[in-house]
Amino acid sequence: MLSLASVTGTNFAYQRFPLDYWLDDMVALERTQLEIWGMSQHVDLFELRKRDVDALRAKLGDRGLSVACITPESLMYPVNFASDDPVIREYTFSMFRNAADLAADLGASHVFVTPGWGWENAPVADAVARAAEGIRAFCAYAEKKGLRCVLEALQRHESNLAVDSSQLETVFRAVDAPNLGIALDTVAMATADEGIGDYFDRFGDRIWHVHLVDGTPSGHKAWGDGNLPLDDYLRDLRRFGYDGLMTAEIFGRPYIYEPTAAHRKNLTAISAAFDRIDAASRSEYAS
Repeated sequence: MLSLASVTGTNFAYQRFPLDYWLDDMVALERTQLEIWGMSQHVDLFELRKRDVDALRAKLGDRGLSVACITPESLMYPVNFASDDPVIREYTFSMFRNAADLAADLGASHVFVTPGWGWENAPVADAVARAAEGIRAFCAYAEKKGLRCVLEALQRHESNLAVDSSQLETVFRAVDAPNLGIALDTVAMATADEGIGDYFDRFGDRIWHVHLVDGTPSGHKAWGDGNLPLDDYLRDLRRFGYDGLMTAEIFGRPYIYEPTAAHRKNLTAISAAFDRIDAASRSEYAS
């Protein structure tokens, strides 16, 4: 059943800190499974060097940590499956191919994918077609390595292709890959004025990952720094039978200066939410 143990450790807020610092934090915070964000400070997905992979594997093993998901950075770098520039599309595929290689080398099960974006003054359908072609090719590569891929909706300032569950479904069905599932991001969901049920109504058991993050409704905030209904989200995820992993995608200022405190606060809030949900369930059962 979904619980605090379902929350991964992640490096989204650690871009100003070295890899070892982050890994030691995850041990201290009792996280055992990780989602690794592919920022170059911690892992270079543009040039995946064997010695770096071997060193990372050793660091993980020494700390008893495992990797569940590799998430390439695809918004700040010139990476876009939907680009009309074939050079950028090839560059994108190359980086994601490295992400799949890293995931397989580290024993991860998932690679995270975003749809990219098209020109605002060009037909969206054309960009969707390019994105679907590129993601389909990548999924085929990942499938040969025994990997699943998870596709996430983005906020409107990040993309014009998949900014709600309906548009995400369009991209998802255009890709039509057996190893492609959905990553539910609570901020992208909230900014589209949607809820957990909207996603499960569309995707059901193809929801394979969750980014559990607070916002106003936008942002990538620690729980309690925004105004999204954490208890409702966790209760609904349980109600729909979700039992996968959840990653707290805390990102940006002020968290990059004190990521340890942010993650501790976040985990405390999630733990308290589960306690309230469990207490309410016991009370309802007793009555």
